[in-house]
Amino acid sequence: MKLTLCGHEMKNPVIAASGTFGYGREYEDYYDPAVLGGISSKGLTLQPQKGNPGQRLHETPMGLMNSIGLQNPGVEWFIEHELADMLTIDTLTLVNLGGHSMEDYITGAQLLDKTEAPVIELNISCPNVDAGGMAFGIRCHSASAVVREVRQATKKTLLVKLSPNAENIVDMALACEEAGADAVSLVNTFQAMAIDVHAKKPVFHRVTAGLSGPAILPIALRMVHDVAKAVSIPVVGLGGIASGEDALAFIMAGATAVQVGTAAFTHPLRMPQIIDEMDAYCQQYGIRDWQEIRGIV
Repeated sequence: MKLTLCGHEMKNPVIAASGTFGYGREYEDYYDPAVLGGISSKGLTLQPQKGNPGQRLHETPMGLMNSIGLQNPGVEWFIEHELADMLTIDTLTLVNLGGHSMEDYITGAQLLDKTEAPVIELNISCPNVDAGGMAFGIRCHSASAVVREVRQATKKTLLVKLSPNAENIVDMALACEEAGADAVSLVNTFQAMAIDVHAKKPVFHRVTAGLSGPAILPIALRMVHDVAKAVSIPVVGLGGIASGEDALAFIMAGATAVQVGTAAFTHPLRMPQIIDEMDAYCQQYGIRDWQEIRGIV
């Protein structure tokens, strides 16, 4: 089940997705988080954020919508109060970093560069206040610029998390690779909307929200497949994974590893079960190395 991601050894390909697993300790009442291949921290910004007002979660028939608004205590607080404990978990630690301006990203990366955190997962889906609120990850030129600046600010492994709302996801991945990304992860949530027909208004205060869960899996799988065929850096696939077969499909589409998020809300033990299901598949078909099936489709 072992693999290497950008030089970092992992026990298995399953990473807890950012924003769904806290800092790793939150699930200890259910299982030892060290069984996972990795943990991506809750999304962090340079300054603390209270998050969005109003309703923040809304279930759909095949998924979950969220409008959390990156509620977090800020990078410096995380470094001082959470990172050391997170690093004691025997798994790969990824620190998810967002920002609302170029300066936010650069300063956040510089602060994390001074720590023992091995991987920065750069979230470029954040709204750019200097561009009227359009996310950095929508257009290639803005994504390329922020990745290039962050690359210069840190020597850490840089995993760039791509938005499916990008104008062209393959061009976006190629632009990030050219700008210095060591790997890319995709997809983040899809922009979606829900309306309360009884109240005659949107469910969410900000009208739109991010959609995750099984509904997005076929689209996410297609995007991972297209990106993996185009780039020469590792791809981490995510989007609606809820079973070992789902995770295996992403690896066959070209992913080096996968991330699981929404499924852990519906069933807290889901990630260890996914790992067991993947292991059973490998034993059934005599697979000794992930390279035997990675990108075979």
